[in-house]
Amino acid sequence: MKTEQETQTPSKETSWLGIGAALAAIGASICCVGPLLLLSLGIGGAWMSTLTSMETVRPFFFVLSLIFIGLGYRKLYLIPDDCEDGASCAVPEVKQRQRMIFWIGSALILLLLAFPWYAPLFMT
Repeated sequence: MKTEQETQTPSKETSWLGIGAALAAIGASICCVGPLLLLSLGIGGAWMSTLTSMETVRPFFFVLSLIFIGLGYRKLYLIPDDCEDGASCAVPEVKQRQRMIFWIGSALILLLLAFPWYAPLFMT
């Protein structure tokens, strides 16, 4: 018989996908968010122009972020739960919470990825 804790243990793979997507999104937007963040903190200097050199790898991180978001979606919605043979399954409330966190995280990641397009609005 399974205990309450075994049935509510979230999948480590799902959290790994979310962390990977967030890190890839940060990598994709570091060329734009980094200098703006440093300037807003009052930190400046010529060395900040080196952050714009990250613009060349931005497409790689952009695609990597979308892949991680897609893998997270696949894990939460497309792959059925395998609850037989003693495997632990998430309680419906936990699954619902995972899905809510996925959508909130995905929205924040997509905002971060789109930052170069709306960054000029902050520079006026």
